Amino acid sequence: MPDTAANARSVPYVDFPAQYAIEKADIMACVEAVFSKGEFVGSGIIADLEAALADAVGVGHAVALNSGTDALILTMRALDIGPGDEVITPPNSFVASAAAIVATGATPVFADVRADQNIDPTAIEAAITENTRAIMPVHLTGRICDMDAILAIAEKHGIAVIEDAAQSFGSQYRGRSSGSFGVAGCFSAHPLKNLNAAGDAGFVTTNDDKLAARLRLLRNHGLSDRDTVTEWGTVSRLDTLQAAVLLMRLEKVGAVIDARRRNAALYQSLFANSDVFCPLCRAHEFNTFHTFVVQVDRRDELQAFLMEKGIETAVCYPTPLHLQPAAKVLGYKAGDFPVAEEQAGRILSLPVHQFLSEDDTKSVAETILYFHL
Repeated sequence: MPDTAANARSVPYVDFPAQYAIEKADIMACVEAVFSKGEFVGSGIIADLEAALADAVGVGHAVALNSGTDALILTMRALDIGPGDEVITPPNSFVASAAAIVATGATPVFADVRADQNIDPTAIEAAITENTRAIMPVHLTGRICDMDAILAIAEKHGIAVIEDAAQSFGSQYRGRSSGSFGVAGCFSAHPLKNLNAAGDAGFVTTNDDKLAARLRLLRNHGLSDRDTVTEWGTVSRLDTLQAAVLLMRLEKVGAVIDARRRNAALYQSLFANSDVFCPLCRAHEFNTFHTFVVQVDRRDELQAFLMEKGIETAVCYPTPLHLQPAAKVLGYKAGDFPVAEEQAGRILSLPVHQFLSEDDTKSVAETILYFHL
C-alpha cells in the first residue's frame, strides 16, 4: 500500500457550509414564508410537517416538539411514568436517553449491548423487575434494534416500548420504519441528524390517538384553549421557522440517506479483511448511518494521527452512562456492562456525510489502514 498518510486529504466530520451552499435559496424561501406572515409560533406549517412526518414513518400521528430530549420526557409523562418506575435502556447512548428518564422522576436501568452497539434483548429481560414500566431501545448510529425480540419481551411482561429513534429517521427493520414499533418513537432533528433543523428540534410518532392528544396538550402549557389549563404542561413547541426548514429538507432526506449509505458501503468494502471492525448491514436492515462507527485498537492514537492529517473524527460516546459522575446514585460500577465498556475504548465515528466524494472516503479508509500496518 502506498504511503497514503503523506497524501491524506483533509476531510471534515460534518460540512454545514456545503449544505447551506446548495440550499441557500430554499432556506431564504423558508424565512420569507414565515416572516411574511408573522406566524412564528404555531401555524399551518407545523400541521403540514406533522402530517408529512407521520406519512414518512407510517403512523397515525407525529407531534412536533422543540427537541429530541423533550420528545422522550413528554412521552414518558404522557404515559404517567414517574417516581418509583424503572425504564430499561442501554448505557452507551447520548446522555439524553438516561437524563430524560431521570427528568420524569423514574429510574434508568441499564442493559448491555451487542457487537453492533444496540441493546441486547437477553440483557433486557434479565433487567426487568416489578417496577419496570418501559423499555427504551436506542437505535444507535441509524441501525434499528432487534425489535422482534424486544416487542416479544415487552408483550410477555406487559410493559411499554418507547423507541429512542433520535439517530434513525428513515431506518427500517424488516420493512418497517423506525418510530413505528413502540407505543411511541422519539426523534431528534438536531443539526447533526440526517433530517436536520437549523437548531434544536424533535418530534414523536405514534398510532395512539390519546397519547398524541396528550402530547399536544403537554407541549403547550397544558392549555386546551387560550384560557383553560387542563393539566400542568410546559413549553416545547417547535418554532415555525424550524418546521419550515424541516419540511423543505424532508423532501431531500432520501438523497441524503442514499449518499450516506454509499459512503458506508465503500468503507465496509475497504475495511473487509482488516483489523478494523464495523458491523455489516444484515439483509433485514436498512441502515441510514447517522454515524459510521468503527472499532479499533489504539483508538486515541489513531484519532490523533487522523487529526494531524486533517481528517476529523468523533467518539460517540467515550464514557458509558453508568460510569458518568451523575450516575453514581444509581449504584453501578465498572465491569457491570462489559460489552459497552470495551466498545467505549475502541469506537471511532468517521466522516460519512452526504458531501464526501469517493476520493474523500477512500482517503479516510486508506489512512486508517496505513496506521494499522
